[in-house]
Amino acid sequence: MRALTVRPGVRDSATVADVPDPEPREDELLVEGLAIGVCGTDREIAGGRYGWAPDGSDRLVLGHESLGRVVEAPAGAGFERGDLVAGVVRRPDPVPCGACAAGEFDMCRNGGYRERGIKQLDGYASERWTVPVEYAVHLPGDGGLTGVLVEPTSVVAKAWEQVELIGERAWFQPQVALVTGAGPIGLLAALLGTQRGLDVHVLDRVTSGVKPELVAALGATYHHAPVAEVAEQLSPDVVIEATGVGQVVFDAVAGTAAYGIVCLTGVSSGGHTLKIDAGAINREVVLENDTVVGSVNANLRHYRAAADALGKADPSWLDRLITRRVPLASAADALTPSESDVKVVVTLSEDL
Repeated sequence: MRALTVRPGVRDSATVADVPDPEPREDELLVEGLAIGVCGTDREIAGGRYGWAPDGSDRLVLGHESLGRVVEAPAGAGFERGDLVAGVVRRPDPVPCGACAAGEFDMCRNGGYRERGIKQLDGYASERWTVPVEYAVHLPGDGGLTGVLVEPTSVVAKAWEQVELIGERAWFQPQVALVTGAGPIGLLAALLGTQRGLDVHVLDRVTSGVKPELVAALGATYHHAPVAEVAEQLSPDVVIEATGVGQVVFDAVAGTAAYGIVCLTGVSSGGHTLKIDAGAINREVVLENDTVVGSVNANLRHYRAAADALGKADPSWLDRLITRRVPLASAADALTPSESDVKVVVTLSEDL
């Protein structure tokens, strides 16, 4: 079968290659790969900056945002041939830390976890793949390609969970949410914010095109002014930060309402120096009981919450979020971003 593979640590080594067909174990589903989503992590791995191949191999099958159709399932597994599924990305440390042992492998304390398509486990960018039943998520209905959005939606489902858990330390009834960044994570965070009944605002530097249109279609408000200006105007109760841009992060932290919660989901690149008034930020965070929390990855309950959220969303809105579809034969092209991209998807089956 064909798969999109890369040699970790080697720039521009992504290629579609023949790899052995998978053989499912007794506790695994055999799945026909339908599509994968492409994100910044995939591009970093393809750029040689990240990623680890499985033990004994020098190549890694990419793809952690999955969509597939069950071909074979163990008896009594709760899955049947034809079911749409997504595979969970992370696996616990083989010698688990306390968090992994408790099923909270997204909060691994020692870094010994493994991840499909990223760290020591082949990903889902192949014509067929296997997944243990316990790490498969059933996707109801037939939403076409939009099921590939489950993994990024699981990331923001966890982010919103973190916000709500922190808010519950005292009385908390948020009204206004600001999302910084209108990429897939930001737009999906906005979707989940509107599903919670909040007054959602999304900020991005783009001034026209599909991003403002998608925000408006949610009933949210789009901004492209500086973060400090927008935050002063809104005084948001919650900020979901999805850019990883240092100045945006600090301006968001400084701009919340009292008891404000900022959840950081964007990963910053190093090497950028900012001049900030750390004392003033510390004073404000302390005196207003503000909170800043980082959130990454997701575990099984977040995937299930994501599938539920996507099931409630407007299918046409989700479909518009996918702005570019690339066939497997040309999959390397999907790793080069375009300014008009929101979500890029590689199709693995001719059925889509």
